[in-house]
Amino acid sequence: MLPNVLQPSATDHVPVLADEVRESLAVRPGDTVVDATFGAGGHAAVLAADLRGRGKLIAIDRDPTVRTYFERLERGSGLQARLLRGDFGVVLPQLAENGVQADAILLDLGVSSMQLDRPERGFSYATDAPLDMRMDSSQDVDARAIVNEWPEKELVTIFRRYGEERYARQIAKAIARRRRDQPFERTGELVDTIKSAIPAPARFGEGHPAKRVFQALRIAVNDELRSLEVALPAALEMLRPGGRLAVISFHSLEDRIVKQFLRERERGCTCPPDFPVCVCGHEPELRAIQRRPVRPSEAEVAANPRAASARLRAAVKAE
Repeated sequence: MLPNVLQPSATDHVPVLADEVRESLAVRPGDTVVDATFGAGGHAAVLAADLRGRGKLIAIDRDPTVRTYFERLERGSGLQARLLRGDFGVVLPQLAENGVQADAILLDLGVSSMQLDRPERGFSYATDAPLDMRMDSSQDVDARAIVNEWPEKELVTIFRRYGEERYARQIAKAIARRRRDQPFERTGELVDTIKSAIPAPARFGEGHPAKRVFQALRIAVNDELRSLEVALPAALEMLRPGGRLAVISFHSLEDRIVKQFLRERERGCTCPPDFPVCVCGHEPELRAIQRRPVRPSEAEVAANPRAASARLRAAVKAE
C-alpha cells in the first residue's frame, strides 16, 4: 500500500499496468529512477514507494500542467526529486551526454487521461473543442495548422503512416475541399468531415470513425515516433549495468519501434552464419525480461477501459 500522500486522487490519471511496471523495474531503496513521461505521477508514485525515501527521482514531461502533481509527490516521498520539462526525445540524450546514470527508466507512451479529459486540449474526438493536440502548449504547430495548411498529399501520408487509416485519401480530399471555403477550428468540424468522407458501413465498424485520424494528427503534432527513436538509445546509455528499462505503448507503431530496438540490442554476434569463429566481437547489450509484451488483465481493462490496448516491454542492461 502506498503512503496516503502518494495515493493518486480519484480525478488523477490511473497508471496502466502499475503492478507489472513495478515488478519489471524492481526498484530498490537508493536507486535512481527516471520517469520520462511523468504525467499525473501515477507510475512515479508506485516506484517512489519502493525507494522508501532513499534514492533519486528524475521526472520528465513536456506538459507544463504536471508541475502540481510533481510537487505533491515530491512533498510526500522524501526523495531527491527533480522535474525536467521537455520532450523525452530531447531531455534523455542531454542527460546521457552529461553522464547521468539510472537504475530504472520508464516510458509510458501516448496521451494521458489528464490530457484526454480536458476538452480545451483538443485531443479527444468525443468532445467538441479547439483543434489543438499539443502536449506542450508553447510549441507553434498544432492540429489546426496541420489540417488547414499541410498539402493534401502530406495529409494522406500521415493518416496512412501514423493512423493506418484505410480511407486516408478520401478523408484528406474531404478536408482539402472543406478548408477552401472555411478553415477548421474545432474537433467537431473535423469529426463531421471524416464521417462524411468514408463509406457508411465503415462509420459503424470497430471503434470511432475518427479514431485513427486523431491518432495520426496527435503523433504528427508532437513528433512522437521520432522522439521515441531518439530516446531509446539514450535511455540504454544512461542505464547502469543491471539497470532496467520499461516501455508501455498503446498502438502498433510505437510497439514495433520498441520491439525492434530491444531485439537489435539483444543480438550477440552479427557475423555471417558460415563464419567459423566470431570476428565482430559484438556482445548483447540487453536481455528481455519477458519474451512477449505484457497486456493488462481483464480486471484492469474492466476498471479502466483505456488500458485495453496497452503493451509493456521491459529489458535489463547487460552487466
